[in-house]
Amino acid sequence: MMNSKITGTGCYIPTVVQENTSFLKHQFLNEDGSLINSPNEVIIDKFKTITGIEERRYASDDYSTSDIAFFAAQKAIEDSGVNPEELDYIILAHNFGDVKSAAIQSDILPSLATRVKHKLQIENPNCVAYDILFGCPGWIEGVIQAQAFIKAGMAKKALVIGAETLSRVVDKHDRDTMIFSDGAGACILEQTEDSENGILSHATQTFAKDEAYYLYFGNSFDKKEDPDVRYIKMNGRKIYEFALNNVPQAMKTAIDKSGVQINDIKKVFIHQANEKMDEAIIKRFYRLYKQQVPEGVMPMNIHKYGNSSVATVPTLLDLVLKGQIENQEVNKGDIVIFASVGSGMNINAIVYQF
Repeated sequence: MMNSKITGTGCYIPTVVQENTSFLKHQFLNEDGSLINSPNEVIIDKFKTITGIEERRYASDDYSTSDIAFFAAQKAIEDSGVNPEELDYIILAHNFGDVKSAAIQSDILPSLATRVKHKLQIENPNCVAYDILFGCPGWIEGVIQAQAFIKAGMAKKALVIGAETLSRVVDKHDRDTMIFSDGAGACILEQTEDSENGILSHATQTFAKDEAYYLYFGNSFDKKEDPDVRYIKMNGRKIYEFALNNVPQAMKTAIDKSGVQINDIKKVFIHQANEKMDEAIIKRFYRLYKQQVPEGVMPMNIHKYGNSSVATVPTLLDLVLKGQIENQEVNKGDIVIFASVGSGMNINAIVYQF
């Protein structure tokens, strides 16, 4: 049976390092505009304890989301050795388009995928480029879509990118600003007749009846700011509870569909959203199988890179495959899970064998 496998990966880590100490002079406010009754040192220390984030990366002022997406794409193409003219699809996951530094408007005309195709100077008109808006699980969903095209015989090679510059859409008066970062990751997915390797199964869900606006665009907490300018906002407690209650089961659904056993899983590449939340998700996931979490099963890079939304999973994957995460590696034959949760509220997971 026709299947698809990852033949190359690449990522772009922005060069601007924003340490937690950078927020010491921020004026953090409550949602009602009142001053938070704690020193910034206390706020930052509590934030680090919960999220694990010590620093994050921001794109330099002269780069937008499509630029860093292109950089990651170049590396994935080079890693795979594929001829860009032979790509059937370029699927680019993001959520906010190109937002220039100090701008207040998003730009998605043309699509970011089209911009990347232009930067790659691909002439082939049959290389279809489009964007996907799916919250933080966007890159994983892009891989699932590319897999569908390949299994349907509509494609043989696809480039899937996740890129975001969240630093351009954060409210500096909101503590949640410290979570978000910028980055880009990409992979090449190619057709294979080897049914034992590549994507073994997947699961995707959207919860929208009550959960649709757990992440949303809202006004600054500073009531003096322009009320017509919006920033990324989230209900952290609701998201934490939602993720804990639903992500482990979605991961189990993907495992059950794959036919592999929980003990076969070597790594879990989960969206780098919040260290405590990710640890709780993994713990509850293994509890579904009445097992303890194996040591080293969950690589993490949130401590240095923060939460870059769609870019966290492909970036983490590329760094592990390239031996750049200490004490973490993936070997031929290893079975792993990719999993994410984010605005929508969307959840997805892929079981994959290298």
